[in-house]
Amino acid sequence: MNIRIASFRRSRHRQNTRQAIVFADSVHNRKDTEKFIGKTIIWQTPGKEKKVLKGKITAPHGGNGGMRTLFEKGLPGQALGQKATIE
Repeated sequence: MNIRIASFRRSRHRQNTRQAIVFADSVHNRKDTEKFIGKTIIWQTPGKEKKVLKGKITAPHGGNGGMRTLFEKGLPGQALGQKATIE
């Protein structure tokens, strides 16, 4: 299933690049997001050196199918708007 990385989780004065908000293609409400909690997300960097960053879905975010994820390392800014996959 394809996942789109929407934004970093942030507050008024700082953003945390380890925590991201993601949306799935076929999920449109909070009830459907609960079956994805605990699954692993994989994002692969573009370019010649393919690095893989893994994250875990931790909680739903809002009522429109958003999910909070926690990545091992911080995501770069180029990951925003990109697609990731669920393992």
